Amino acid sequence: MDKNKFISDSFGIARGTLALVDEAERSIEAQFKRIDEIAEINQLRVMKAFTDNRVSEAHFAATTGYGYDDLGRDTLDKIYADVFGAEDALVRHNFISGTHTISTALFGVLRPGDTLVSVTGKPYDTLEEVIGIAGKAGSGSLKDFGVSYIQVDLKSGGSPDFDSIRDVLTRIKAKAVTIQRSRGYGERPTYSAEEIGKLISFVKDISPDTICIVDNCYGEFVETEEPTHYGADLVVGSLIKNPGGGIAPTGGYIAGKARYVELCAYRLTSVGIGKEAGASLGFNRRLYQGLFMAPHTVAQALKASLLCGAVFDKLGFEVDPKPGDVRHDIIQSIKFGSEDKLRLFCEGIQKGAPVDSFVTPEPWDMPGYGDKVIMAAGAFTQGASIELSADAPIKPPYIAYMQGGLTYESAKLGIMSAADKIIGRTNKDES
Repeated sequence: MDKNKFISDSFGIARGTLALVDEAERSIEAQFKRIDEIAEINQLRVMKAFTDNRVSEAHFAATTGYGYDDLGRDTLDKIYADVFGAEDALVRHNFISGTHTISTALFGVLRPGDTLVSVTGKPYDTLEEVIGIAGKAGSGSLKDFGVSYIQVDLKSGGSPDFDSIRDVLTRIKAKAVTIQRSRGYGERPTYSAEEIGKLISFVKDISPDTICIVDNCYGEFVETEEPTHYGADLVVGSLIKNPGGGIAPTGGYIAGKARYVELCAYRLTSVGIGKEAGASLGFNRRLYQGLFMAPHTVAQALKASLLCGAVFDKLGFEVDPKPGDVRHDIIQSIKFGSEDKLRLFCEGIQKGAPVDSFVTPEPWDMPGYGDKVIMAAGAFTQGASIELSADAPIKPPYIAYMQGGLTYESAKLGIMSAADKIIGRTNKDES
């Protein structure tokens, strides 16, 4: 069977678009090999943690009520600690999102009178109300509880401003610093685990007791090491992103130094109880299987992001990362310069989704965001960013952020559909 004829006949994608995508795909074949090599190392790292902790059917048994002596829950914490090179971990289905998990970490280690410093500029939008730099006073933010906040903006190229960080840390006693690995909705690079490690070393040289907390969302298993391998005191992430492998239906993780993980557990449950209680309710099997699948699934998503960047680079759009760049998260941004093309792109990505492929994405007032957001997402798990999705704030310069893809082949269909819509509109405008 002729593949391109099948795609054209089944999905109505123009032969010219298919030829462009084929050309883009050939140009990145060498990078696919590197992604596969990283995935293999990460898969073996996960396998070692499973075998060292003697995972068995018994670990999948459900508990109810208080959940005392939940073997599966407690062992999964140990496995995450091993995989992330950490002393301890807290992995729970109770975390509803990455924001909730990060919030738990911040409230877990910070106390009234403490100072929190962001050394990577403005935090992700949904954390602004958690910190207290947005939202209503009295809502329960860190600011309401007497925690001060200082933000060190990035330099013009998107790199940390080490001079300003030194100035702040020598003037005040910072209880904790936050480092955001991924770009969020910003126009700056995503940082590698090694780059984060250098930033942590810099902070510790000036202020050894400062707790370094890394928002690791979108970055897990993209490299062969995590920020905890480079000295992070805590790394935090969501299970409906990379480490859940597209199988975990909800949840989050915190990994790092045992004392700080304990404080986070006290915040999640109750002081004095911490990790010792909390029924798994039958979620264990999917959390284990999700972690097992994560290295492979992340590789699929990385290949999809790489293809998306290569295709839209060939179409003349500004993309970040560029096709030849080394990647440190699964996100691909494309600057469209117009709301119309941004919406067409999201419509095309939606057509590649296995769920709700017939839906037309529309901008809406998404909770936690200052601007209307358009989101293409047709996922088995609602909001799962490891599944094919694309979202963007409706504001200039109209940048779309595409990520995910449980399989490269299905994500490729979404990318082809999006490119076809853009090419069709461009041809119409030129005629």
